[in-house]
Amino acid sequence: MKSFCVYCCANFNVDPKLLKVIQELAATLVAQDIGLVYGGGSVGVMGVVADEVLKLNGRVTGVIPQFLMDKEVGHKYITQMIVTRNMHERKQKMADLADGFIILPGGFGTLEEFFEVLTWLQLGLHGKAIGVLNVDGFYDYLFAQMDVMVEKSFLKPANRDLVFNEADPEILVKKMLRFTAEPDGVWFHDRNLI
Repeated sequence: MKSFCVYCCANFNVDPKLLKVIQELAATLVAQDIGLVYGGGSVGVMGVVADEVLKLNGRVTGVIPQFLMDKEVGHKYITQMIVTRNMHERKQKMADLADGFIILPGGFGTLEEFFEVLTWLQLGLHGKAIGVLNVDGFYDYLFAQMDVMVEKSFLKPANRDLVFNEADPEILVKKMLRFTAEPDGVWFHDRNLI
């Protein structure tokens, strides 16, 4: 895998636990020679993730819509910046460039991006691994809600299991690197890889 798209937030609450995990994620990506694809921002968690990968001489590709570039929130020092006409083009380009997706703590936009690529995986529109970096239990309630969806028969257990849920960046990336697709289009991964 050459690049992972990291979905994250344009805000940052300066949580030291989150900062430590971001630094560990950056080190893991660079050690595996995996480039970062992200939303192109210089602010919030987006800016921190990009900066941490850059500090380690990693590759960073930002994808940002023109209206956000006009507001001067685009990162000026990344490896490559792609400017799109709108948010829809941005999301599609990020997905096209990525070989996998990692979700960090964030808000509405982060969740919207996560569920879009997860739905695409469920529908067989791509075969790329999706992992949630569940820092300090941030997404525990979200996974509990997914369990309710299964319990109420709105979500198949196999589809619930399409996403990795890990607190450790190195373990998450290792599992994602082993995610495979069967030739007949049935997606699977071994839940007990490590």
